[in-house]
Amino acid sequence: MVKLVGGVGTSHVPSIGAAIDLGKTQEPYWKPLFAGYETARQWMKEANPDVVIIVYNDHASAFSLRLIPTFLIGVADEFLPADEGYGPRDVPVVQGDARLAWHLAESLILDEFDLAIANEMPVDHGLTVPLSIMCDQPDAWPCKVIPLCVNVIQYPPPTGMRCYKLGKAIRRALDSYDDNLKVAIFGTGGMSHQLQGERAGIINQEFDIDFLNKLGSDPESVARIPHAEYIMETGSEGIEMIMWIVMRGALDDKVQEIYRHYHVPASNTASGLIIFEND
Repeated sequence: MVKLVGGVGTSHVPSIGAAIDLGKTQEPYWKPLFAGYETARQWMKEANPDVVIIVYNDHASAFSLRLIPTFLIGVADEFLPADEGYGPRDVPVVQGDARLAWHLAESLILDEFDLAIANEMPVDHGLTVPLSIMCDQPDAWPCKVIPLCVNVIQYPPPTGMRCYKLGKAIRRALDSYDDNLKVAIFGTGGMSHQLQGERAGIINQEFDIDFLNKLGSDPESVARIPHAEYIMETGSEGIEMIMWIVMRGALDDKVQEIYRHYHVPASNTASGLIIFEND
């Protein structure tokens, strides 16, 4: 059976990927952020998951306003890095686990989550930056990856509570799988930030830290945060934090917080990282 080794919540700021790719991680601006990743990378090596489910959002790389799936799972054997306008990132091709992905798709759909299914799609910084944060720059990613894409771009996105329930359905699917695998789940995006308009650059450290505090100990309280509160308190892109709630829902009711790192700013974004293990 599957062993769920832990859950990771992490920002997926594109400039973090650029700093890694361009060799800037030790520059004075970036060094404090990347110093906080060493413990997380050590955890990743020691946990050594066979497969990571990465909950992320596409940034108009695989999808556009012509096609907007609320939830989508990638079931391919591999996923190529997307060209986001300046060429694909120079990172390894993401290797999928089609057998487990199809099991998840079947289990989740029969559990009344109507997922879209992608047999082919590129993956952008929303997925590759978290891999770089947790795994640095290997020649090949040390685990297989199942992409699970959530719409947080076009209104209406799913509610936090729906995401929490999706996480619980993912856990039921993993518990019913017939292979011995170690699996981790990442929830990505956020934290508080807005990239455009009069409030561009907004960062709400108080909200972010309260979210991190409650995500482990009282996840249903963060699952009940309404869309309007994210917009008002964290900017137009802060809604991405609902994807962290998918990760939390997949874990046990009681978890241990293993590590936390919060840094402001990463570009014009608050960057957070938290790791949980089941208690």
